[in-house]
Amino acid sequence: MIRGPKFLVRLRSHTVFENTPVKLFCTVEGYPTPQVMCPLCRCGIDDTAQYTAVASNSHGQASSQAAVIVKNAILPEIKYTKINITFLETFDVTFGKEGDCVTLACKMTISPNLANLQPEAQWYRDEHLLKESKWVKMESGGGVAKLTLTHLAKDDEGLYTLRMVTKGGDAVHKAYVFVEDGPPPVPLAPGAPMDIKIHDANRDYVIVSWKPPNTTTEGPIIGYFVDRCEVGMENWMQCNDSPIKICKYPVSGLFEGHSYCFRVRAVNSHGISRPSRMLCDVTPQVKFSGPPGVPSAPGQVVSTRETDTSVLIQWAPPKEPNNLIGYYIDSCVKGSKNWTSANHKPLKDTRFVVHGLTTGEMYMFRVQAINELGLSDESQESAPLSVRAALKLPSSPYGVALLHCDGESMVLNWKRPLCSGGTPVTDYYIDKYNVAKREWREVNVPPLKERLYKVPKLTLGTVYQFRVYAANFIGLGEPSSPSAPFRCEAWTMPEPGPAYDLSITEIRDDSGVVEWKAPVYNGASAVTGYYVDICKEGTDTWTVANAAAVNHCYLKVKGLETGSSYVFRVRAENASGTGKTSVPSDPVYAKALSGTKEIKCGVDEKTGDVYLCFESCQITEKSQFVWKKSYQEITDFSKGISIKTSGNQSTLSFKNPDKEDVGTFSVSVTNTDGASASYKITAEELEKMMALSYDIRNPIIPLKSELAYKIMERGRVCFWLQAEGISSAVTYKFFANNKELVNSEQTKMRHDVATGIIELVLDHFTEDNEGTFSVQIQDGRAKAQSSLVLIGNAFKAALAEADYQRREYIRVKEGPHFSQFLSVHISEDASISLICKVANLKKESAFHWFKDDVEVIPDVPADLSSGVCRLPLPLFSKKDMGMHKATISDDRGKDESQVDISGKAFDNIVNELARIAGSSAGDLVIQCTAEGIMLQCHMKYYTEEMKIIWMLKDSKISSSERMRVGGTPAMASLEIVEPTERDKGVYTFQITDAEKTYTRTLELSGQVNIMEKKTLSLTCTVCGDPKPQVTWFKNDQEVEPGDQYVILLDSGKFASVTIKGVTLEDSGKFTMCVQNKYGGESVDIIVSVFKHGDKIPDIKPMAAPKRILPPTHPIVIPISSSPAPAPSKSSAPPQSTKSPSSSRFGARRK
Repeated sequence: MIRGPKFLVRLRSHTVFENTPVKLFCTVEGYPTPQVMCPLCRCGIDDTAQYTAVASNSHGQASSQAAVIVKNAILPEIKYTKINITFLETFDVTFGKEGDCVTLACKMTISPNLANLQPEAQWYRDEHLLKESKWVKMESGGGVAKLTLTHLAKDDEGLYTLRMVTKGGDAVHKAYVFVEDGPPPVPLAPGAPMDIKIHDANRDYVIVSWKPPNTTTEGPIIGYFVDRCEVGMENWMQCNDSPIKICKYPVSGLFEGHSYCFRVRAVNSHGISRPSRMLCDVTPQVKFSGPPGVPSAPGQVVSTRETDTSVLIQWAPPKEPNNLIGYYIDSCVKGSKNWTSANHKPLKDTRFVVHGLTTGEMYMFRVQAINELGLSDESQESAPLSVRAALKLPSSPYGVALLHCDGESMVLNWKRPLCSGGTPVTDYYIDKYNVAKREWREVNVPPLKERLYKVPKLTLGTVYQFRVYAANFIGLGEPSSPSAPFRCEAWTMPEPGPAYDLSITEIRDDSGVVEWKAPVYNGASAVTGYYVDICKEGTDTWTVANAAAVNHCYLKVKGLETGSSYVFRVRAENASGTGKTSVPSDPVYAKALSGTKEIKCGVDEKTGDVYLCFESCQITEKSQFVWKKSYQEITDFSKGISIKTSGNQSTLSFKNPDKEDVGTFSVSVTNTDGASASYKITAEELEKMMALSYDIRNPIIPLKSELAYKIMERGRVCFWLQAEGISSAVTYKFFANNKELVNSEQTKMRHDVATGIIELVLDHFTEDNEGTFSVQIQDGRAKAQSSLVLIGNAFKAALAEADYQRREYIRVKEGPHFSQFLSVHISEDASISLICKVANLKKESAFHWFKDDVEVIPDVPADLSSGVCRLPLPLFSKKDMGMHKATISDDRGKDESQVDISGKAFDNIVNELARIAGSSAGDLVIQCTAEGIMLQCHMKYYTEEMKIIWMLKDSKISSSERMRVGGTPAMASLEIVEPTERDKGVYTFQITDAEKTYTRTLELSGQVNIMEKKTLSLTCTVCGDPKPQVTWFKNDQEVEPGDQYVILLDSGKFASVTIKGVTLEDSGKFTMCVQNKYGGESVDIIVSVFKHGDKIPDIKPMAAPKRILPPTHPIVIPISSSPAPAPSKSSAPPQSTKSPSSSRFGARRK
């Protein structure tokens, strides 16, 4: 063993340019480990010198020398391409628990986006650069940077920073990640320690240190246990027999050359914590000295407002830090004495932003310092502080609009500031600008309270511009942008002026309600209605949202596209026409607020009042609930209407509801992002609620359910009923065969005021219990009674089930078993699966599927971790008939469950599929085929096992070579080969389940009825040799192709004419002629166009016979040199002289 120091690798000389960093390295050996002094060269011109490294220990010293020569160099200036990075989406303050997986992501644009100059994504936690590891995964590219913390520990808590680094600079985003303790192994056990480190690593021992957890809500920590495990093994060994009280421990008994992992657990009077995150790397030697004691308490704590959910905390450091590790911050709602941890990892700074606070609540804060010996005393509590955003000046108003001008004055309106500054806007001031004189002047000295003002003393013919200021408690904000130039000329047009004050409420994914105020200028006559125009943001296309004018100042606009932004405007009309458009609204994003709830309507169970209740998903300290009827604020409370608001919930109550309360009620919440909702009370609903109100106000106990029974675990029987509501003073009596039962161990009685449930539990259910059970209830003056007769077969079934549950309880407790037996599940999309649930499993438990005792290997193995096992039966048919079985087994035993899919069970499944297919069946449609036409009925699922019937003119159609009945899994079909005139008529398709028959019909005739503005396609299959020509006629006039009429001949055999946007003028006879030199045919079809809302004309089947057309050229019959055979009566003309023919005429409406 070497005792004195010895250089194994000596210092090496360097020659470098000025300003180039350089380090001098050497390797030293000795025991005890030598202390080395080695300088770091700064590489200035003056640093040219000879440097010496000296290593020493108790047995001597050794040295090594090297020369560093620094040369002066003039380097060219490097100019980098400027790359701009703009964050589009960023991660916010994140809250997680130990064990969670959290992903922080930022989306950005990179300009210019050069493939060879992509920015580098650097992630930091508390200014420490992060690297890929088992706990940290990083992704970057395609305009997205992601950091995934795969398994959160409190070590991961901190301020996370993303730096997108380029040659010309960087873009930075920061947000805090909080990690709270995971569920403890036992209640009130402490949180896990953190920040495990290794010190003084030697041949057979190391010193392990850590940071203690916060113990705000748990008892004080008694000590810690240190565990070790060899790398690659899973058997953890506890290193200390009794808890140690300080945060370091020497672990001995290690083997040289072996790698170890370490973890630490904290102990208090309630139990042991979860283990800390394990540490497997051994660090170089670090000098470690213990502190003399815990730190003293931190100094004064000061809290200041930041946002409406966060507060900035600052404090003075302790006078005696004693190797301070960091600080823990606690928060408490004033008056609750319930202190909670604000951070779960020691913080080194003396300022911290506490997030996740409730807006409007009063909070106090305190701080504790911590070192390896534990926590200091708490600091003094801060002064109580209400959480709300810091006050500031309001933003500028905008959207200044002219509502009326009489030649001497102008009526103006404007939109309120987007940001009030945290306190209400109370005043407005207006400046006017004479464009000709180019000067601004004040309009009003006393402040304006409303956003509507008539500017007086203007000069006729002069052009003015206006700007508006807003003021709040803090002061006067910035002015609005100047309005458009307005010429002072009297309005004399007969149409109305613009509506104003547009607002959009009740924003949902596909709808919103537009509200506005009536025009100041009505025109020559009164306003009779309004139109709302809508425009998708980013386009210039305005469309009318309502076809007919509405006579009130609101409209619910439907059919919005989720995730798109829209702008609205309003036009008023009178007898003279439509007037000026309003100022467009602000863009509205068609997406409901997260957590949006609708208004609930009901009857108060105690008072009998009818109420409308709304719980807002957003609320601030200044928020107010504004209730309206027909979108007019409710101000008359003389008829027993009252409003009660508490927190984020507001209730509108009707003490004496009557028919006048029928209508639409709405509510909006101020100082939010648009929290609002509405509810329409119908006359029928109000009548039902008034009846319920009467029952509540009269002394009765309404029951949700009558007396019933259920079999419980161990075969116990529970007799129960549920009342609409009971109080804590409720009393009740149970009777069995008119004999009152007493509350005892064998007959336990209990009730739940919250749910209204009253129960009687019989511990032993035997044959002696057959008979009548009843219960009598009294709650104050209210009474109720209910009875249950349990005799005969009903009693035998209950007794058998109780015996079964008694036996099942014993089975379940011993080994793996089915908690839910195998059953057939049929979903509404017609998919069929076998489903069961298993329980009491362990790692070795095995699950298998069988059909008719032959094992079935599914594509996806059973997921035993969830306990739910599913086997799909795709394209269900007779192939799936048989006995299906599932088994679960391990060394403790085996359980199995089976279901028989045959006979009645198979028929029931087919009937259910028929119900789904029949309910989803579409209308019959016609499609042309190579041999004729096909009638199709599309549905969710079709199989030949279903009971279906095709009929023509009430006569059942049997499948044949010419009438082919069939289908695919998605449809049923009837193919008619070479259709003739006899095939015209009404076709009916029927599909029958166990209870109902579903019918679809279609009429094949020579007439088509279609509503105007629809698209009609007439099709026909033709053939002939040579290839025939197809001509279309309307009322015997040839149809010319164009924008409305599209004529096609597909593959030389499928002829069609498509009429786009049919009108009444398209009614009449359409004829298709097909002809070649050997002749041809023609066929007619009558088209009848009717208006929307009119009765569909009756269709009377009428013949549309084919007409044979003569040949246009002499027919030449090829003459053979051999004698011709005798003619046959059924001989067909040669193929070379085939005249054209038409068949399979169909019509398609769109």
